[in-house]
Amino acid sequence: MTTIEPRSTKPVLMTVDDDPGVSRAVARDLRRRYGQDHRIVRAESGRDALDALRELTLRGEPVAAILADYRMPEMNGIEFLEQAMDIAPHARRALLTAYADTDAAIQAINLVDVDHYLLKPWDPPEEKLYPVVDALVETWRAVGQRPIDEIRIVGHRWSAECFSARDFLARNSVPYRYYSIDEPEGARLLEAAGAGPEDVPVLITTDGTALRSPTDAEIAAACGLTTDPVSDFYDLIVVGGGPAGLGSAVYGASEGLRTVLVERQATGGQAGQSSRIENYLGFPDGVSGAQLTDRARRQAAKFGAEVLTARDVVSLEARGSARVVRFGDGSEIAAHAVVLATGVSYRSLDAPGVAELTGRGVFYGSAATEAPACRGEDVYIVGGANSAGQAAVFFSRHAATVTLVVRGPSLEASMSTYLIKQIEAIDNIVVRTGCQVVEAHGDDHLQSICLREGDRVDSVKAGSMFVFIGAAPRTEWLDGFVQRDERGFIPTGPDLVVEGKRPPGWTLDRDPYHLEASVPGVFVAGDVRADSVKRVASAVGEGAMAVTLVHRYLAEQ
Repeated sequence: MTTIEPRSTKPVLMTVDDDPGVSRAVARDLRRRYGQDHRIVRAESGRDALDALRELTLRGEPVAAILADYRMPEMNGIEFLEQAMDIAPHARRALLTAYADTDAAIQAINLVDVDHYLLKPWDPPEEKLYPVVDALVETWRAVGQRPIDEIRIVGHRWSAECFSARDFLARNSVPYRYYSIDEPEGARLLEAAGAGPEDVPVLITTDGTALRSPTDAEIAAACGLTTDPVSDFYDLIVVGGGPAGLGSAVYGASEGLRTVLVERQATGGQAGQSSRIENYLGFPDGVSGAQLTDRARRQAAKFGAEVLTARDVVSLEARGSARVVRFGDGSEIAAHAVVLATGVSYRSLDAPGVAELTGRGVFYGSAATEAPACRGEDVYIVGGANSAGQAAVFFSRHAATVTLVVRGPSLEASMSTYLIKQIEAIDNIVVRTGCQVVEAHGDDHLQSICLREGDRVDSVKAGSMFVFIGAAPRTEWLDGFVQRDERGFIPTGPDLVVEGKRPPGWTLDRDPYHLEASVPGVFVAGDVRADSVKRVASAVGEGAMAVTLVHRYLAEQ
């Protein structure tokens, strides 16, 4: 049985449950809270629900969210949602489960990217049902079901510049369609743009403008990303858009500070590239780095924070009580206080052939845009920390084999236990410990690598290699302004007071606050801070704590 009313412009909330009593109860609770602005459609089988979704789609009616019961005959909730995604791809999805079925809910998270799962019974709905549906509706409204005008990119798989452009768009959540110059449609677009193979990547905007080999800043401007500040003076400038920077932006803006966040490439940092973070508080089923970043970015914007993308900060200086940030193009903005949250970047793999093949089969970070192209290939992941493990699990769904190359004797010293267990359970992942890459070979792209294990060196075929080794702070531009340690990290607070003496040039009659650098009014949060805990939760916490200290500093002025 399926209940569909005459055509309406209201977004649909669909509930699917084979138990008529439960179906009516869910619909009743949804109608009570959402009936004024939404239309409630209920179905009592997955097959009926799919028919209803097809009818709604043909009638052009938007479906905001689908709540499906897990235990249904013929087609369970996961199987239904997997097919529903093809019919209503913009609808948010939740699975109704019994307590005993939480493993199924986790499977749903991984298989069909379910947004939430709800344990039955959900009484009282004000506490257990409505907050989940609120989140589904809010996310649907943000993403929407409006026609998406796609950016088009014409390029070549083994072009480092093309990879960089695609990666920039993907990490900034800009929809695009990629065409290879080897395909008829790619060749046609290239000709229409009056460009040749030497001009790739060629980016074609939604209004038909063609950009040849565009910079990140040009891509950002063409896609409507904000690159120019609204003002030249703020209460707070946050440099860096990883978890720490986003945390500072959210808390700063929500507490009334005129806040601008400046990011060199894309918000999220290294965490934003993670395929799934499973040990972050409040997300028992895990959350992808992209999802977490998108929510944080929208949250910051909701409170009024500006987010500037593709702006390279080259210097920071003090002018009286103002802290001035200068960009690579010579422009600048100033604020009462600054939070440095620039994070770290993966260290380069120092082996012959690697630099020449970077972006052409050798990648730093997860490079999720390459996953479809890795189907059937032998992929190598270099590194033994959580980021490498998460990438191995992610690419195992696409590649024929994934080999985790770990220099240390085991994974236990550097990787979380839950991730080690996941890797052990996946048949096409091989872990080689005590092993390192010593050479990379290929003509126009990576074709093989040499692995050293003890005294033995093996040459193995490799389609792609993703590198996750070490962490180098991005602080060269701060040289001479704030103190840095021998590795480039920034010491703060008590670490700056040596034998009772404050840092040279310190002008205030107090010691530096806990997250304050050697210049008053400059605070540091996240991985770039010396001796920080390299975890997403601690980075967000430091970002929030930095804002508290900013308030304390501003009260002194």
